[in-house]
Amino acid sequence: MNVKRISVRTIHSAGLLLLLSAFAIPFVWMVSTSVKSLSETNVFPPVWIPKDFQWGNFADAWNSGPFLHFLTNSVVVSIGILVLQFLTIIPAAYAFARYRFRGDGFLFGLTMVTLMIPSQLIFLPVYLMLSKWGLINTQLALILPFATSAFGIFLLRQTFRQVPEELLEAARLDQAGEWKMIWKLMVPMAKPTLVTFALFSFIAHWNDYFWPLVMTTSNEARTLPIGIYMIREVEGGTAWNVVMAGNMILVIPILIVFFFAQRQIIQAFVYSGVK
Repeated sequence: MNVKRISVRTIHSAGLLLLLSAFAIPFVWMVSTSVKSLSETNVFPPVWIPKDFQWGNFADAWNSGPFLHFLTNSVVVSIGILVLQFLTIIPAAYAFARYRFRGDGFLFGLTMVTLMIPSQLIFLPVYLMLSKWGLINTQLALILPFATSAFGIFLLRQTFRQVPEELLEAARLDQAGEWKMIWKLMVPMAKPTLVTFALFSFIAHWNDYFWPLVMTTSNEARTLPIGIYMIREVEGGTAWNVVMAGNMILVIPILIVFFFAQRQIIQAFVYSGVK
């Protein structure tokens, strides 16, 4: 019995280690390559720990283009999208969670269907519409198409449905209006879920390459992922150590955000019963 239990535990641990390796090895490789010399980058078998750390790769990546401009655009676009999403998904999720009205099931189902439509499928009509409005090559062209999120509405609706009706009734007895109940009662209780959604949204739009590529033709409104690709173009696709240093610059803000938000994320999964 003990032998069988030990074997199951060993297989379970081995499976987890294998899964962790699948995610961790590419990241470790990126970190390692970002501080290698060019000769060490191209040797086989690969070198994991460089003999001489090349910290200048980060300066080379930063100076290869208007990185500060790209970084500023990435911050403006990611934060702009997040603010608009909060303003739209919170009232929508509250309505779907706490009210019953004609066609609510159909409207919610329609909202969920949009999750199955990739942005690459609808970029042409959106591009034509934004072009007609004169917004191509502007930050608004990168923000407006993502002003709301079906995933965010679904996630918040599940959280809002778990708030006891008695709390809302008590608030109504105190003559609290609907907007006051949303912002003073529901939003604070859904804080872990909102932080989790904010992180997902921030990562998705911070790393987005496709949309800035098709909506911009100059560096005016382009974001950091486009800048990383320009490093590759400048170096002829051979200086992977500089390219990886650029990727590290792209990833570091995400790691910082995750570091400060990890507790809220775990609470959100526990609260929603996903864990």
